[in-house]
Amino acid sequence: MTRTSVPSGSPYEEAIGFRRGVRLGKWIAISGTAPVWPDGEVDPDPAAQARRCWEIALGALTSLGGTREDVIRTRHYVVRADDAGPVGLVHGEVFGTVLPASTMVVVAGLLDPRWKVEVELDAVVD
Repeated sequence: MTRTSVPSGSPYEEAIGFRRGVRLGKWIAISGTAPVWPDGEVDPDPAAQARRCWEIALGALTSLGGTREDVIRTRHYVVRADDAGPVGLVHGEVFGTVLPASTMVVVAGLLDPRWKVEVELDAVVD
């Protein structure tokens, strides 16, 4: 099987040794995706952060030949349980009738204190 990947553009990629997404055969995994804009800014609104995360993650998925409909599992990491509602609503907007298996976990913190949410996804391309 051929292994392909797409970079995230993170300055940590080479030092840590990771990629935004990896495809091996029909399987695609998109790594933890944070709500950062190209200029480095982060919107403080949790729903806006979730939308930005999914925009980046789904862009990487598309780059690897997948579509939203291929997503079988998603994960959310939120810093505050109070943000689960708005973050979850965005997930519903983004995935609609796809209905992937999904997990949301409240964590003590994320790498950047401005981040309220980080997401991951797995997909299988038919």
